[in-house]
Amino acid sequence: MVKSTFESSTSSSDDAGAIFEEKPAHEAPLAKRAWDSFRRNPNFHITQKGQVGANGQVFDVESAAQNTAESPLARKLKGRHLQMIAIGGSIGTGLFVGSGKALQQGGPASLLIAFSLIGGMLFCTVQALGEMAVLLPVAGSFSAYSTRFLDPAWGFAMGWNYAVQWLIVLPLEIVAAAITIEYWDSPISPAVWVTIFLLGIISINLVGVRGYGEAEFVFSIIKVIAVIGFIILGIILNVGGGSNTEYLGGRYWDTPGAFANGFKGLCSVFVIAAFAFAGTELVGLAAAETSNPRKSLPTAVKQVFWRICLFYIVSLTLVGLLVPYTDPRLIGQSSSDAKASPFVIAIKNAGIIGLDSVMNVVIMISVLSVGNSAVYGSSRTLAALAEQGQAPKFLAYIDRKGRPLKAIGVAAAFGFLAYVAASNKETDVFTWLQALSGLSSIFTWGSICLAHIRFRRAWAVQGHSLNELAFRSQAGVLGSWMGFIFNVLVLIAQFWTGFAPIKPPYGPPRSGTLARLRSFFQAYLAAPVVLACYVGYKFIYRTPIMRCKDMDLKTGLRDLNLAELLADEELEKASWPKWKKAYKFLC
Repeated sequence: MVKSTFESSTSSSDDAGAIFEEKPAHEAPLAKRAWDSFRRNPNFHITQKGQVGANGQVFDVESAAQNTAESPLARKLKGRHLQMIAIGGSIGTGLFVGSGKALQQGGPASLLIAFSLIGGMLFCTVQALGEMAVLLPVAGSFSAYSTRFLDPAWGFAMGWNYAVQWLIVLPLEIVAAAITIEYWDSPISPAVWVTIFLLGIISINLVGVRGYGEAEFVFSIIKVIAVIGFIILGIILNVGGGSNTEYLGGRYWDTPGAFANGFKGLCSVFVIAAFAFAGTELVGLAAAETSNPRKSLPTAVKQVFWRICLFYIVSLTLVGLLVPYTDPRLIGQSSSDAKASPFVIAIKNAGIIGLDSVMNVVIMISVLSVGNSAVYGSSRTLAALAEQGQAPKFLAYIDRKGRPLKAIGVAAAFGFLAYVAASNKETDVFTWLQALSGLSSIFTWGSICLAHIRFRRAWAVQGHSLNELAFRSQAGVLGSWMGFIFNVLVLIAQFWTGFAPIKPPYGPPRSGTLARLRSFFQAYLAAPVVLACYVGYKFIYRTPIMRCKDMDLKTGLRDLNLAELLADEELEKASWPKWKKAYKFLC
């Protein structure tokens, strides 16, 4: 047994008491209370790495599990916060702008097929994540599950992969928000807007997890209302209800056609769809800061199904009916150019004055929402990695309000890369930054599915039954296998489209060895980086692939009298009418 070293509870309590010795907290001046809130949480500790094996130090799985389970992150997120994070948390430029590129490269049929299949895969993934997060709501969530159920080296690679993804997304989204302002031909320098947006996002995250939850609640409501409004408007415009439109029906599916660029076009849309759904897994990361994950998390993960169906599939069906894939406006200057949004183009085609500007405001809010999530996701992942001994220890600093303060500072520092927007090297810098994070979500989702498969196997090997699970994935292990295999197929599709990209509709084709290599690494740079992290950590620490009988299924287990809870729930369900039973099954 590895002996862990802790600060004694006496010294911790003495330190805590010393701070409030002169005056009780409730009587202290507001300025002093605000200052004291930034001090280290006195209950926090870092367990030192242990000695495992006969020759030197290796990664201590037991200590890592203990630290992520006992993280002093504040549990202040409510059910409504989780539900809105699940429904609208990751709706951003991927849907509003990226769908234009997907429509142009694959056509309306490929758009629907790819988004539907990726959406189905994500439903299975989030269900698997929900099952593990309800039972083990630990800091770091999926990277911690990879460490515990797969291999600590793979957990290290996945944790840094996910942290770097969000660290890079923050400046990208801030620049995207500044670009949306250019829709109105603003004379103000982009650097001014970058400053305003960056300070706003940092301020929200410094308020604490409750501030993040409330901000996402408001942002998500705005996005949800906008998408529902577009769906209603899109139906009216398609049947000729607009002042400047005639009946369209399925005209654009016939001419110019349902598919563009054949099978390669479909494969390219898979990658764009995966980017559009990035952030869906944040629900699992937030479980460690939820007051009652047993009650709120299952409802939140079920909401993902409705988000996929309503906000993606229905709205993109209408986009394919209202905008032909040959429309030259779909070729934007960047992945964040609101002028290339098929939603904005559809409204402009209808001749509705002013509504395109309203849609552009929604796109800007969506971009800022994703930037807000970027600080939250990267800071929590960095803090969890530090608690597991897989990142510098200073990142594990958590203050008395449950904020991973130094990790938030690192995330904010990356945000200053957004000032590149004011230089002439903006395109090159952000193309390669985006290449680093391009495949991050695919690796994360595949790891979640594989961790769930291994978790279920270990659960059975160690003598547990499925009836002991507080929440059971509706897709089951079969769904996790489907999700894992589909993620592998998307990686293969990205390899192909990266090495042999689709010919651009305008301008010269990409030819020559150098151009092909550039295109490939822009699409696939994340893969060798992840593999280098895994192999390097594996070589240094000689980490074992976790065996089912050795997996830790107890540390971090939320204390629940499960048998009594389930009995009470079954008794309550028995009194429900059929419509409510069906609703609760789906939602």
